[in-house]
Amino acid sequence: MEYLQYAPVASVIFVLTIACTLWAFNDENIYVRFILNPYTVSRGGRVYTVITSGFIHKDWNHLFFNMFSYYFFAFQLETMIGHWQFGVLYFLSLILSDLPSIQKHKEDIWYNSLGASGAISAVIFSYIMFDPLAKMGLLIIPGLEFPAWVFGGLYLIYCHFASKHARDNVNHDAHLFGAISGIFITIALNHDVVNQFISKFK
Repeated sequence: MEYLQYAPVASVIFVLTIACTLWAFNDENIYVRFILNPYTVSRGGRVYTVITSGFIHKDWNHLFFNMFSYYFFAFQLETMIGHWQFGVLYFLSLILSDLPSIQKHKEDIWYNSLGASGAISAVIFSYIMFDPLAKMGLLIIPGLEFPAWVFGGLYLIYCHFASKHARDNVNHDAHLFGAISGIFITIALNHDVVNQFISKFK
């Protein structure tokens, strides 16, 4: 209940994402209805999936890593940026992070995308704008941490490289453009954040 009091929007999104994913785990039809298919969306069909695809995940690992990252940043960020501002940041970045994938795969009828990674990347990078000197690292490499602004820079470089060369099933474009969207949406919602960011280094 404490989270609902100081971060109600982040709390609702957290619960809905887990609930929808568990629903999809038990009902294959939910995947069919919620998943983003760029071929279909680019032709005006099932446009709503730019939102719904962010509420389902492929498997337990996908859900865990996304919700773990969300948990560590989203609730704090809402207290920094504001309630409705957090909602705008999350849902707008969820949409914007999918647009490059829709354009890139609009002729690929078999390509699908799902997961909240784009919006969560936006949340993390918005947090970095407010606290660039916070320590960040990777769950898979315990103890290795960097200042948040360094971690963010390395993350952007990796996502750019991976989107060009990776052959895995990860939508690196969503990660990259979600992160970029998070930066610009944060600045649009809070113009003073740039000055706050710079002042941290003085």
